Amino acid sequence: MPKQGQSVESCIVSEFKKKPGDQVAVGDILFGYETDKATFEEEAKVAGTVLAVFFKDGDEIPVLTNVMVIGEPGESFAEFAPNAGTPSTTVSQSPAPPSQEAGSLPLMVPGVAQVSEGTGAPASPRARKIAAEKGVDTSRVAGTGPYGRIIARDVEAAAAAQGTLTADLKVWKANHTDIAGEGAEFEVVKMSNMRKLIAKSMYNSLQNSAQLTHMLGADARKVQALRKKAKKAFEEGKVDVNITINDFVCYAVIKALQQFPNLNSHCLGDAMRIFKSVNLGLAVDTERGLMVPAVPHADELNIIGLAKNLKKVAEDSKKGSINPDLLSPEAASFTVSNLGGFGVEWFTPIINVPQSAILGVGTIVPRPKDLGGGVVAFVPYMGLSLTYDHRAIDGGEATRFLKQVATEIENLDVEF
Repeated sequence: MPKQGQSVESCIVSEFKKKPGDQVAVGDILFGYETDKATFEEEAKVAGTVLAVFFKDGDEIPVLTNVMVIGEPGESFAEFAPNAGTPSTTVSQSPAPPSQEAGSLPLMVPGVAQVSEGTGAPASPRARKIAAEKGVDTSRVAGTGPYGRIIARDVEAAAAAQGTLTADLKVWKANHTDIAGEGAEFEVVKMSNMRKLIAKSMYNSLQNSAQLTHMLGADARKVQALRKKAKKAFEEGKVDVNITINDFVCYAVIKALQQFPNLNSHCLGDAMRIFKSVNLGLAVDTERGLMVPAVPHADELNIIGLAKNLKKVAEDSKKGSINPDLLSPEAASFTVSNLGGFGVEWFTPIINVPQSAILGVGTIVPRPKDLGGGVVAFVPYMGLSLTYDHRAIDGGEATRFLKQVATEIENLDVEF
């Protein structure tokens, strides 16, 4: 199982594309797998025959664990099994040829973990999460994963054994019939794993930080003019990236953060982690849900470099190929969330803890402005909404920072 980023301990197999006995060529897709937020496909690096598959669809597998074996018919593969010879590993194998002793690696079925048989084996992150929710003591659970590792199905089995799953809950999981009116006026749809993770993250953010939002408008005439200039340059081939208004806003935010380093930080409760570089997070709407990839050292990029990097992390997030390390809340020191494209004028973004603040960017609308000399005219204004953790940042500092962001937007001077 490939290791996708330093923070990923295990991955879940979504589907095996090859089974024992299948012929594979270099580049064939062997199986699909996913982390908490990204999906991947594993390609065959060699040609041959699938001799054994050690897991099944839906299994959670620790990284760097052998998943399957490709070789020549008749070759031994027992030595590659993660937990060969124990009654806790599921092994599918290709039919043994005449030259191979059938049963050299027995076909085994997964055992049900018994609460009384625990060994205190390490548990996967997903198993630990389920154990906390269901009140299961993992030190008393027998693991059926590789090398005795406790995985999700073990905790589920132990929870059922100790009675933490009520009969009503089992019925609901089976057919949802315990919810009055279902089938007549509404249906109940279980949240996806990613939706649950997002919900938990949002709840955790509001529960563990003192959040307050300030709102302010920025004159958008300059940034609109720059956008027209950038679009023309892109169409004429003078630049190789289409620089958007959001790119210009992010560029302005970086400049403001360099003047207000306390906003470019993580709040750790009784301490702050203040960053010397701006690692900019960008909220991205994907089919699987909200993702917030980071662009490390964004302050070292010019507007063209920043636009390219923002475009890349957004596209990778939507394709599911983003490096999981870039999705960690700790990867960014400040985040920008832009809902202007949806027509939202103002909103209260939720901080991606442990970050200390997040900027929400709204749509551009005409508003009256005093141009001096008794002249009042309608000019385009962009809504800016800054949510900050009041434990780390005072209202005055937050207001001055937000005003600086507006000033940077109104006075952007970039070359491309």
